[in-house]
Amino acid sequence: MKKSVLTRYRVMAYVTGVLLVLLTLGVIAKYGLQIDGAAKFTTAIGIAHGWLYVIYLVFAFDLGSKAKWPVTKQLWVLLAGTIPTAAFFVERKVSRELEATVADAAPAVAEA
Repeated sequence: MKKSVLTRYRVMAYVTGVLLVLLTLGVIAKYGLQIDGAAKFTTAIGIAHGWLYVIYLVFAFDLGSKAKWPVTKQLWVLLAGTIPTAAFFVERKVSRELEATVADAAPAVAEA
């Protein structure tokens, strides 16, 4: 597996996680605190998160299929983008697990 597969998953996990936390805060501001302007913020962040979550799903599925994960693990990684802050923890765990695999697959550099 190429390192770029893991890298693009990591980027999308962080982007999706940040947007989901912002969306959660926006919903709290809109409905809990009834702050003016929170509705527009929540709408904009919700749309961005929705579209970028689809990209996250594609990258996470690609990573899982190349890592040959079982279906249950694949589902947990895919659902991590729907639970606030879960994407950060799952990304860290997946990265630690796969970095050794990616490092072993890299071609060795001969020393002169």
